Amino acid sequence: MNDCVFCRIVAGAAPATKVYEDDAVCAFLDIRPITRGHTLVIPKTHATELDDLDPDLGARVFRVGHHLARALRRGGLASDGANLAINDGTAAFQTVGHVHLHVVPRKHGDKLGFAKGFLLRRPHEPTSTAAAIRAGLDALDAEANTPGRQPDRPGPSSEAEGVQG
Repeated sequence: MNDCVFCRIVAGAAPATKVYEDDAVCAFLDIRPITRGHTLVIPKTHATELDDLDPDLGARVFRVGHHLARALRRGGLASDGANLAINDGTAAFQTVGHVHLHVVPRKHGDKLGFAKGFLLRRPHEPTSTAAAIRAGLDALDAEANTPGRQPDRPGPSSEAEGVQG
């Protein structure tokens, strides 16, 4: 195993508050969140930058990020939207050398709080925050199980989904 903190999280050798996991990706709360619910989605296979990332795996990371962004609107965080961003390389302010997608919940009128979050970057009750995100994922699953609706899952790997906290 290399010295990558995200690889250690995947291996269970470093702590993280996970909100979603399947055979290809893992999503967990950022330890220095900009807003409450700021989540990172990573490929389980190490890729330092986008040049190192398999395009299909990159698409999978984004599908999970998209799913989580939708879940943030339905759970206890009740976001009004989300920023999804990848900082690719140190020139783009990537601070951990493992590709990761930021899913940052947003609310109408939060510009000042959002700017303040960049400066403070402090955890926001990780246990209840993760529970709120999982509640949003459960709400999406319930919507998908409504008769006449198509399943709304991140992709084919979701059969192996197992959330760990």
